Amino acid sequence: MFQQSSQHVDSYYAHSCADILRDRVVLEGEHDADVVVIGAGFSGLHTALRLALAGKRVIVLEASRVAWAASGRNGGQAILGWSCDMPPLEAALGYERARRLWDGMRWAADELRELPGRHGFDCDYRHGHLWTSVMPRRVSLLTEWQHEASHKWGHDALQFIPREQLSDWVATDRYQAGLYDPEGAHLNPLKLALGLAAAIERAGGRIQEQSKALSYQEQGGGFRVNTERGSVRADVLVLACNAYLDELDPQLSSCILPVGTYQVATAPLTAEQASALLPRNVCVTDNQFVLDYFRRTPDNRLLFGGGCTYLGGMPKDIAAATRPFLERVFPQLQGVGIEFAWGGHIDLTINRTPDVGGEGNRYWLQGYSGHGVLPTLAAARAVSHAILGDSDELALYQGLSNGRFPGGKHFAAPLEAIGKAWYRLRDSI
Repeated sequence: MFQQSSQHVDSYYAHSCADILRDRVVLEGEHDADVVVIGAGFSGLHTALRLALAGKRVIVLEASRVAWAASGRNGGQAILGWSCDMPPLEAALGYERARRLWDGMRWAADELRELPGRHGFDCDYRHGHLWTSVMPRRVSLLTEWQHEASHKWGHDALQFIPREQLSDWVATDRYQAGLYDPEGAHLNPLKLALGLAAAIERAGGRIQEQSKALSYQEQGGGFRVNTERGSVRADVLVLACNAYLDELDPQLSSCILPVGTYQVATAPLTAEQASALLPRNVCVTDNQFVLDYFRRTPDNRLLFGGGCTYLGGMPKDIAAATRPFLERVFPQLQGVGIEFAWGGHIDLTINRTPDVGGEGNRYWLQGYSGHGVLPTLAAARAVSHAILGDSDELALYQGLSNGRFPGGKHFAAPLEAIGKAWYRLRDSI
């Protein structure tokens, strides 16, 4: 669907990882493995690492480079929960089973905090997420979630920040209130992915770049995956392609809609300027339908994003398209230099619930709907446990229903864009 490139986009993340980026070899010839994972983003890497550490022979096939797509381009915000929030999960699963999914999310937050130290890499991990309200009438969403999280889901660490105290957290008059979650975090997503890849290889797994999976067939109780220059025969197949699944599996790809998102990174600010913008160095999101999100980097830049496109392309000038929103939040940065501007595609499901499951020895992880740093790790635990013989957690995800988008291949995106235009209008009124 989207043209693959052999290199990472010119993002702040690629710039920050220049000293640790390296090429991995192309798959050539025929190979055997216990598990073949298609896709070297967060879903595939977390699953592959857990299986390699369990002693499985794992080969990861990546069409471009490790974390070339959304995993290496996203906002780097490790926020608890899913894009759909909890009500659809509880409606589908009931309270007890939805609570188990939520507990798995909190496990993922703890696990992500510990992973870099355990495997000897740095990903610029910083704790703290601030969820804000632009509109007075939406402040109640913050207080309602604080109460629900504590009394229903066992998450009692959330702190309400009234308007008069927000200047201690973020230097803007745009927000009415905030809700601070100390278990949320922000990080460099490409550094995380590269650290996971190195850990997989140390555990005996293999990652083959520039090795796009062109097709797969069932063979001998397992699967054979074919690339341009080779193939892998494995007992277990894991599809972790997300927005780039394309025609590899039409049934699964019909349940997701690729959506373009983009962000910018400013030129480095002074340490005093950066600290003044976000005194507690938390990441920030708002509760508009089309939200803004931003955070500081270790070299004192502001990373800012929030735009999205439903019709495939990107703005011709991402920096120009994003600047008005950045300056709306921080008028004091009017005219600030923007050094990096980039975008990519995420995969939405129609209900914004994750699409994670298994059928026989074929498993899939997709549909994080723009909220994937922690959910990919939680889902990878469920899939890896199932492959190792315990399907109990995976059954929770399979209790969620993700149907096909109306309109089919050619009309799903325009129909979705029309629907979302209403929500954008509602945000502006």
